[in-house]
Amino acid sequence: MRIEVTPLPGAPPLLNAANLLTLLRLALVPVFIGFLLTHDGQHTGWRLAATAVFAVAALTDRFDGQIARRRGLVTRFGTVADPIADKALMGAALIGLSALGELSWWVTIVIAVRELGVTALRFWVLRHGVIAASRGGKLKTLVQSLAIGLYVLPLTALGPDSVVDWTRWWLMALAVALTVITGADYVLRALRLRASGLAAARAITRAG
Repeated sequence: MRIEVTPLPGAPPLLNAANLLTLLRLALVPVFIGFLLTHDGQHTGWRLAATAVFAVAALTDRFDGQIARRRGLVTRFGTVADPIADKALMGAALIGLSALGELSWWVTIVIAVRELGVTALRFWVLRHGVIAASRGGKLKTLVQSLAIGLYVLPLTALGPDSVVDWTRWWLMALAVALTVITGADYVLRALRLRASGLAAARAITRAG
């Protein structure tokens, strides 16, 4: 017996343009990491290909949210899947770069712990509401994307004292700082949301 799920009247369809971009970003993650690690990351052509895939995936992160808001396509699935896809892309890039010895593991660990922690917080308070991305979180993602993009590019021939190497190091340092600060902000927002949700539930129980 086939069971069909009919969306609520007025609710946006699950398979909409915004969610498809999110799914595309998820699908590009293994492609990106495959290109990055080919020939131990030492082949210029494959590194350029990895950079191109990373850039396309990062752009989908920018546009899926805009499309969802402008066209009224915001869904609970998209709200949860979008940050997961973003974290999968960034996490794969950081782990790949650290595995190649081009980025310190402590940077990857700090960012990964924060991202996994925020994802866990989102699920923890999901019954009370959705924690939307903050401006600080969006800035963090932008800085992370720029820093990772510069690390993925095959720029080692310029030498460790090059302007590019200095720039990407400071961008990554800024990304780590924003990661920690916005992570603390998400913890506070999650605690407030859960507290207000529990208070509302208790009020309903008393009224009943």
